[in-house]
Amino acid sequence: MVAVLACWGSRDCRASGEFASYWGYNVSSTRKRVILSIGALAVLVCLGAAVYVLLPRERVPAAASTKNATQPTLTAAQVGERFLKALSAQDFTTASAVTTDKQAAASTLAGVKNLLKPAKIAATWTAAPAPAPDATEVAVPFQWAWGFGEQEWVYPSTFTLVRGDQWQVRWEPTVVHPKLAPGFALDVKVSTPDAAAVLDKDGKPLMKWIGAAPGPVDPTVAPLLTPAMKKAVSDAPAPSSRIVLVNAGAEVESLFGAEAKAAEPLKSTVGLSAQKAAQAAVDSASGPAMLVAIQPSTGGILAVAQNAAAGESPKALNGLYPPGSTFKIATAAAVLDAGTATIDTVLPCPERKTIGTRSVKNDGFGLPDSPLRTAFARSCNTTFAALAGDLPADALSASAARFGLDANFEVPGISTQTGRVKPAAGTPEQVENSIGQGTVQTSPFGVALMSATVAAGKPVTPRLFATVDTVVQTGYRAPSGATIGALRAMMREVVTSGTGKALAKYGAVAGKTGTAQFGDGSQAHGWFTGYRGDVAFAVLVEGAGSSEPAVAVTGRFLAGLG
Repeated sequence: MVAVLACWGSRDCRASGEFASYWGYNVSSTRKRVILSIGALAVLVCLGAAVYVLLPRERVPAAASTKNATQPTLTAAQVGERFLKALSAQDFTTASAVTTDKQAAASTLAGVKNLLKPAKIAATWTAAPAPAPDATEVAVPFQWAWGFGEQEWVYPSTFTLVRGDQWQVRWEPTVVHPKLAPGFALDVKVSTPDAAAVLDKDGKPLMKWIGAAPGPVDPTVAPLLTPAMKKAVSDAPAPSSRIVLVNAGAEVESLFGAEAKAAEPLKSTVGLSAQKAAQAAVDSASGPAMLVAIQPSTGGILAVAQNAAAGESPKALNGLYPPGSTFKIATAAAVLDAGTATIDTVLPCPERKTIGTRSVKNDGFGLPDSPLRTAFARSCNTTFAALAGDLPADALSASAARFGLDANFEVPGISTQTGRVKPAAGTPEQVENSIGQGTVQTSPFGVALMSATVAAGKPVTPRLFATVDTVVQTGYRAPSGATIGALRAMMREVVTSGTGKALAKYGAVAGKTGTAQFGDGSQAHGWFTGYRGDVAFAVLVEGAGSSEPAVAVTGRFLAGLG
């Protein structure tokens, strides 16, 4: 047939006998039809083959003839390892992708991370799971380690691998912590210990921690000392942070962390009962009043109080005033030390007396010649002025110094000033100074220290804290034992039969009254200073006109002490 297609249309082929014989030359008509049919069929086959070769067609890949291969299934160990690695990397998207509840897992894990804010997470197992070939689930124990700086919360937990089309982690909250049963949740509790910051001398709280700062338990107690106490407290408690298990918001169990412990509270020398009694006493005065109490045996400041009329400035600690006849304690000591008189020496006490160029008078009375102790108890100005006039110019300033009136103390947190007593410039000034007028200036704090020295019989170093020492810039030496003994007897007689006898009902009180003129001399401050037992004190009522209001305030103070 190929030969026929090759000869088609060729002159040589038509001329040959072969060609003529093929197309029916000298053959029958029947045979001609058969031959023509076969030729036509051959032509069609050739055309079909050509079309098949020439037309474009899709190539079938070799693999198409084989069955599609199934992706390999991850083993339980591989799924578990992927889960733990993702947890450790804090990749909760990947971790939740291999769980049975991707949304719940991702939400829970992200919530716990935001709550705990760990610096790092480590989730590890001790051995990979190896379930039996026909197992459909396997429990996998593992360990959580949440890192929080230097602290690490480590605890065991478990997750379960279940097999379906693939191995998956069955998601449940107990994966995060085994105690997260339905209805329970984790929470972080941050708190500061409700602890005392400053105690009084008997261990009662004066200040407590309010957050990270100390504050007064009762703002009305010792407001003048509160700033000092705040400054002295240095070890603020760090807030505690605990991870807890809660149910409906209520704490069920503490899982990690501990309550912060406050530092040992600072112990002050203040007596809560003494401070309250002092404040109530000064508040009862109609004019500006202040009170300072010191414990003679320790120097501890027991109370410092001022009423509203006295203002907010701590004048009780560093305000300077003429002390009036309370200064006769120092004058009597100077006389005794000089040997001029003893407490039983009988001396004149006229209502008025002129010493040098200075005329001195008593408060409307005169006495017959009496022992020095009586002149002291009745506060006879003329007796003491006459005695002082014969003393050296520096005798009174030297005597005052032996009671701490020239001392300089740095009590932590507070500013104090005891007094200012200079040698007299002449006899008139010496006379004035002897009765607490003239150039003599003292503070209630200094006058209280004077009485504390008599009560203690030795120098007293005032302090506000049991464990924080006062710095003594300028110390002092107390009077002799003999002089102290004489002063105690005279101060006691002031209360038993003298100007302070209104205080006799409050026990074994010893002290000295004082009235100190100021300004143009038409006004006077009222004083009382003394001690009872281990409590020494000084009371000043400004502009009171006499010592009686100060005595009344003292009585209320002593009654409050019980």
